[in-house]
Amino acid sequence: MTDQPAYIPPKIWTWDKESGGRFANINRPISGATHEKELPVGEHPFQLYSLATPNGVKVTILFEELLELGHKGAEYDAWLINIGEGNQFGSGFVAINPNSKIPALLDRSGPAPIRIFESGAILVHLAEKFGAFLPADPAERAEALSWLFWQMGSAPYLGGGFGHFYAYAPEKFEYAINRFAMEVKRQLDVLDKRLAESEYLGGSEYTVADIATWPWYGALAKGLVYEAGEFLQVQEYKNVQRWTDQIAKRPAVKRGRMVNRAVGDPASQLRERHDASDFLTKTQDKLDAAT
Repeated sequence: MTDQPAYIPPKIWTWDKESGGRFANINRPISGATHEKELPVGEHPFQLYSLATPNGVKVTILFEELLELGHKGAEYDAWLINIGEGNQFGSGFVAINPNSKIPALLDRSGPAPIRIFESGAILVHLAEKFGAFLPADPAERAEALSWLFWQMGSAPYLGGGFGHFYAYAPEKFEYAINRFAMEVKRQLDVLDKRLAESEYLGGSEYTVADIATWPWYGALAKGLVYEAGEFLQVQEYKNVQRWTDQIAKRPAVKRGRMVNRAVGDPASQLRERHDASDFLTKTQDKLDAAT
């Protein structure tokens, strides 16, 4: 254990602007816009403002899956929101998502624009609108939605909990890392046991539950986030590995994970997406180079 003296919380907490480690410049205890900035608007029915974090990738995968099925009404413009530069605090973005988190969606397909924020809400909105990736059978629908909201409730322990203290915090603390590593291992075990009895999380069908969970736990299973694969022994979760590999082969998933990506191999990045042809014309190599 650390030899540092125990932290004693003050009677009244005050904001230390230097706290937050790598993300200190975008963390603050108040909401609202910090500057005036209108958002760009393209020609398609859906305007997505996002970044290719796991939460952002959920939505772009679903859009690409819908288009893969032939739902032409699902065409979308995907605009890059650089959260490191504070784009999420612009007045236009805050008007769509008062929580200042990506992704945020403007549905302009009807008589009046509809804003949707929170990735789970966006997935349900689109699945219901197009009648896809969410079963109609009540029992199957309930199972898929249960796993979708399991992911929404569990991922903060993986990201803001384990990920922060293991990879991003300015100091390493044994208690915090152990606490969240234990929880992430438990979550992986929950997934592994479910996937031992079912091909997908909701059952035999690929649904929004898989689309929401794969960008987080699929990446974790392959050691692609936080460089924690060995630390968490992710290879032990054989059913999660099988499910991860199965979903990764889907063409729409390959495309979706490229959209709004601004890091890594240039061939894997499509910073903005406004047409299906962008996957070929706005990257250095063909799609297969990104996998």
